[in-house]
Amino acid sequence: MGVATTNQLQTWSHGTWLSFFDNSKIEELCIDSRKINGDPTHTLFIAIQSPRRDGHQYIESAYRQGVRNFLVHQHIPTQNYPKANFLWVNDTKEALQKIVAAYRRQFSLPVIGITGSNGKTVVKEWLFQLLSSDFNIVRNPKSFNSQIGVPLAVWLIEPDYNLGIFEAGISQPREMENLETIIHPDIGIFTNIGEAHSEGFLNQQQKINEKLFLFRHSKQLIYCSDYPDLNECIIPFRNQIKSDGAAIQLFTWSQKHDADLKITKIEKTLNQSQISASIHGNEYTITIPFNDAASIENAIHCWCVLYLLNKSHSFIQEKMLGLHSVAMRLELRHGINDCTIINDTYNSDLTSLQIALDFLEQQKQHSQHTLILSDLMQMGKPDYSLYEEVSDLVSRRKVHRLIGVGLSIYKYRSLFKSIKKLKSIFFKSTEDLLKQFHLLPFENEAILLKGARSFRFEKIGRLLEQKIHQTTLSINLSAISHNLNVFRGLLKPNVKLMAMVKAFSYGSGSFEIAHLLQYAGVDYLTVAYTDEGIALRKAGITMPIMVMSPDNTSFDRMIAWKLEPEIYNMRSLTGFVAMAKTLQAQHYPIHIKLDTGMHRLGFVEQEISELTKTLQNTSLVKVKSIFSHLAASDDPALDDFTLVQAKRFDKMSQTLINTLNYQPLRHLCNSAGIVRHPSLHYEMVRLGIGLYGVDGSENVRKKLVQVSTLKTTIAQIKQIDAGETIGYGRRGKVDTPKRIATVSIGYADGYPRAIANSPAYMLVQGKPAPIIGSVCMDMCMLDVSSIPDSKEGDEVVVFGENLPLTLLAKWANTIPYEIMTGISQRVKRVYVEED
Repeated sequence: MGVATTNQLQTWSHGTWLSFFDNSKIEELCIDSRKINGDPTHTLFIAIQSPRRDGHQYIESAYRQGVRNFLVHQHIPTQNYPKANFLWVNDTKEALQKIVAAYRRQFSLPVIGITGSNGKTVVKEWLFQLLSSDFNIVRNPKSFNSQIGVPLAVWLIEPDYNLGIFEAGISQPREMENLETIIHPDIGIFTNIGEAHSEGFLNQQQKINEKLFLFRHSKQLIYCSDYPDLNECIIPFRNQIKSDGAAIQLFTWSQKHDADLKITKIEKTLNQSQISASIHGNEYTITIPFNDAASIENAIHCWCVLYLLNKSHSFIQEKMLGLHSVAMRLELRHGINDCTIINDTYNSDLTSLQIALDFLEQQKQHSQHTLILSDLMQMGKPDYSLYEEVSDLVSRRKVHRLIGVGLSIYKYRSLFKSIKKLKSIFFKSTEDLLKQFHLLPFENEAILLKGARSFRFEKIGRLLEQKIHQTTLSINLSAISHNLNVFRGLLKPNVKLMAMVKAFSYGSGSFEIAHLLQYAGVDYLTVAYTDEGIALRKAGITMPIMVMSPDNTSFDRMIAWKLEPEIYNMRSLTGFVAMAKTLQAQHYPIHIKLDTGMHRLGFVEQEISELTKTLQNTSLVKVKSIFSHLAASDDPALDDFTLVQAKRFDKMSQTLINTLNYQPLRHLCNSAGIVRHPSLHYEMVRLGIGLYGVDGSENVRKKLVQVSTLKTTIAQIKQIDAGETIGYGRRGKVDTPKRIATVSIGYADGYPRAIANSPAYMLVQGKPAPIIGSVCMDMCMLDVSSIPDSKEGDEVVVFGENLPLTLLAKWANTIPYEIMTGISQRVKRVYVEED
């Protein structure tokens, strides 16, 4: 972490004091009041303002947690915050960048800077793997490569680091100019150029030139000259900085033509690639434990860096062969005895531990949190100082039990034994823990597995995971956040957002999704039935929840659990008012549903008069919102009817509002309506299927990410002769000899039985394998004749990124909603959070 004084920050940012209490020492920079990790008295809270969120709204929360130093660009009533420093600047994001750029200038360590369209994070993490035995390295946590992420990463520099590796990404012109002054790399890597983040630039050349700005003061630049556009831009770039009085050495590699490192041969085996190259006339060969094109490209970039750092070929060969895949996501799984397992193995450093503890602390569905932690490897710090920092980090988190594994953490266990209210137990090795695993109680708790790769914590994970059906539905929480932000970007700043989590969050898992949405600041959640809402309350969800289909017999439980009912007829209204009176509720929030043409639930126009009279004569309830449901918001052919519904809604809702003497929220748009009918957003919108990556609108569909991936495995493969048949009713005809795989998914898991004998297929080794024969209850059969390398135990993708859910729904002659909500509860849900 960095260290500076508030007076230094004022000088570096050119800010003005709104109030000054003392010249505090600042160690931590914080932009999120939910993630105050260090000593709050030595933390600077930076109030960043974005189109959807204003950090100034969270100053009070940060202050309550002990923060006394604030960087702001609004005038704050400082008298409300005694003994606090408030530094005012024109733009807090720009000031953050200035502060860290000045902080960076205090250090002379060599820095490697990385940019490009793809591969930045992998190259950074692989360089860390390759060089950490020789250097004490500081690098971006995860993929903190944005205008805010980069300064937060560079602030981590400390005097004992002797190498920095930082990646930088941009989405608009002039952004790299800001990041260059912060990173100021000596060696540059331009990984490649593609279409990612192109929308902010006029053309490919402009994007390349903007990215190249990162290297304007670099001594060396590594790039692949096989990208014509990149090659075309780099030579003028070198000439330009040369005319400015600087010089940069270009180090190229290529598979196609002469280069400093010319690839002469790539030989792939099942799990490895042998790469041969000529470097300045000398022949060399390395082997990497990967055979995909992206990994080969990333490894060659790393090879170039090691060569420029004068590493011996034997060193390079040994280290390259030892490369391992980069874990770029946390996994959340259901565990034994109602536990939740967070798997963050293979990463082991203080920064990633801090991020993982943030995620652990968010698991409000459990009152008990356990950390299983291995020795931290390759940290470049004295062990005592390192574990003193770890113990301090653990003590500031809501960790109730620590299970330490490794000789180093065992040696310094006294540092943890002294933490109040922390139960701790230590083992010298993973094997020692496994031998005594049966003696350790695990029940209804959140468990974070945080271990270095060498400790093989996957063995512990297998014991902790709930033993259920091996077919899994993987839900990408980062994709949900992405999709949420896509739809938020379509709304005006004051429009609120209600998110639908009914039907087990469209099959994705109620609590996990609800918690993410609560954390993301969504305004309302909606469930279908009271029991769903109660389950969320029990799991720690505190935000407002509307129940769309409440039963009169559950009104007492709704009030007890602070759930808000949809009221759609006089019977439900009088029933709820009567229960509110019995329970002595006052002004209890309700939501009035109007029927404007869907003709499902809701008050019709003729009932509005009676409705208003009843509401006027009671103080027991208060109308929180008025809403209706569009019947065809996604169909351009029915837009005229959508406008008819909107006119009816305007008329009916206004009549109701005129008698209430206050202004309830109004909402009419669902996911498709948000996209296609911006004039109908009113004060709130309802986001449902679009949140999960499904939307029929062309201009938004391209921006959304499919959230779920359904996978199973091959149980058996057999050779079937011509003339035989496959499955029930002999519906699968075999005209020629075929290789048939039986996979572990059937209609009891939610795979549609109607899909049989359609063009449907699944993906085996990334290749289509057609369905053959009837779909059975627990399994179905695939034709893998064209995939000769397929084998029993292989992973099979039922739907996912490369096999869209919408295509599966089309084959089954249904809609994506039905597929998603029909996935059985016996299918294991795995939640991942990517960088």
